[in-house]
Amino acid sequence: MIFPRNYLTRFEVARIISARSLQVALGAPYFVKVENFDPKKIAKEEFKRKLIPMTIRRTLPNGEKITVNIKEAIDNYLKIRGEV
Repeated sequence: MIFPRNYLTRFEVARIISARSLQVALGAPYFVKVENFDPKKIAKEEFKRKLIPMTIRRTLPNGEKITVNIKEAIDNYLKIRGEV
């Protein structure tokens, strides 16, 4: 399978969700309405709705640095996993 340039690995997804849940737990504003305050659920819901306020920068093997469009990358990740 050929992955698009803007994609996320499962490791990146885990890192993004855990980093965002830590931010929320420490008092960062969040962008979804929830009934119970659970930082992990908030982070997962923000991920599904493509509301994660983060930037991903990658260094490629040839030394080139790229900035990944996170909304496009999440969309591609969800399409590949069949969750759209």
